[in-house]
Amino acid sequence: MEEIVAVDRNYKGEIISFQTSTGRVISYQKAMDEIIEGRITGVEIVEAHDDDDKPLIINSNHPDDESFVNYPPIF
Repeated sequence: MEEIVAVDRNYKGEIISFQTSTGRVISYQKAMDEIIEGRITGVEIVEAHDDDDKPLIINSNHPDDESFVNYPPIF
């Protein structure tokens, strides 16, 4: 199983891609698909709590860092 180890954000601070523990860089949507398939662990898909364009978002299961704030940048 892979885990998320780093994130890439756009100019608005929104996560646009993830790096996995095997070194793969995947898009947000690809990560969603792989989480649903059970290929990525340590994260969950939850309903967005604001007026975001995305009805579902990816959260870290780490209790102190659900929004990946402390994850390093990919690039």
